[in-house]
Amino acid sequence: MSYIYLLPGILLAITLHEFAHGWVSWKLGDPTPKQEGRLSLNPLHHLDPLGVLCMLFFHMGWAKPVMINPYYYKNKKAGTAMVSLAGPLMNILTGAIGIIILSWMEVSFYTGTLTVNNFVETVYSLLYYFSLLSINLAVFNLIPLPPLDGSKILGIFLPDTVMDWIERHSQYFMIALLVALYFGILDTPINAAFNFIHDGIWDFAFSLFQHKLVGVA
Repeated sequence: MSYIYLLPGILLAITLHEFAHGWVSWKLGDPTPKQEGRLSLNPLHHLDPLGVLCMLFFHMGWAKPVMINPYYYKNKKAGTAMVSLAGPLMNILTGAIGIIILSWMEVSFYTGTLTVNNFVETVYSLLYYFSLLSINLAVFNLIPLPPLDGSKILGIFLPDTVMDWIERHSQYFMIALLVALYFGILDTPINAAFNFIHDGIWDFAFSLFQHKLVGVA
């Protein structure tokens, strides 16, 4: 995978992910993300060096967590879960938009309505890697282990005492997560979830433009 396309895809996917966290928390009444400068599309405001390295080498990673104050929410647990879910949903949505554009480009290549040149190939490659990384980022962050979003989404179904214990021991979960990544322990479930979402979006996207292929030899 070329770093020329990989790095922009990582930066954009992570930035949109964290922006979504901050924006939803802010809309729920929490001023903290805005005060911390996290309602920004500047990647430098969101990058976590270790998370970016994991994205580069494992194609799964995270950004600098958005600081929130759940006590501003009308429902602390529900609000926290909504904020946590916002990042992965943003990645799936923007990844899906990228795939829809890609499928339109592929159909247009085939029908001859779009000419292939260096610029078009560059746009295609950037969209391809951005979509791939966006869905990977979403799936990875839905794993229910700290510090990932999935752990906080799971929290809405767990007693406060259990969540407090998990948060107190989050550093150990973090170590376990890195070990699991290194040894590929999570590869099978992550790949299965990724393929389900990714292939489903591609099937939907192609169905939107299938009529253009009718009568084309």
